Amino acid sequence: MRQVIIAGDIPANGELRVPLDAIVTPSARETAAARGVRIVELPADQITSLAVPGKTVALGADHGGFRLKEVLKRVLQDLGFEVRDVGVYEENPADYPDLALKVAELVAAGTATRGVAIDGAGIGSSIAANKVPGIRAALCYDKASARNSREHNDSNVLTLGARLLTESQAEEVLRTWIGTPFAAGRHQGRIDKITAIERRFLK
Repeated sequence: MRQVIIAGDIPANGELRVPLDAIVTPSARETAAARGVRIVELPADQITSLAVPGKTVALGADHGGFRLKEVLKRVLQDLGFEVRDVGVYEENPADYPDLALKVAELVAAGTATRGVAIDGAGIGSSIAANKVPGIRAALCYDKASARNSREHNDSNVLTLGARLLTESQAEEVLRTWIGTPFAAGRHQGRIDKITAIERRFLK
């Protein structure tokens, strides 16, 4: 399957090596140009790893979000992402803080570039994930909130309410969130202030 390179895959600087047959979206090329990132197209056998930066997504849900997790897992895989499914793997009762923590820890460690956590309303997972330093989890419920959370807040974890969204609505939110780059500029200063607050209370 041909890899699709989106704006969210472009690193902050340096270069990005991609296979010759990769599909690089126009927004990805614009983001690369703005950041001074050189996109290097090479034969697959000349690339040490075909895993593209930003292509691993941590995915987790409690029992209330299990069915939606399975649907969105396929969506992410169809988009070319490697999915790290941290559970649950059945609909037996589970506590959302446990699953949100697993997702957040993978993102904070850099093992996954983005994370998605799902429970009944999405609120609890957002609260739990945001306790992990380095995480900016956003509960999104439509395309506008998903786009804003990425453009303005550089959110790295998306939380969803499985009982508040249909499967098609959740997919639309996910696709928008995944495909929207951080706008940086004046927004970076505000992210820096969020990080400063976080550091102030770290023990």
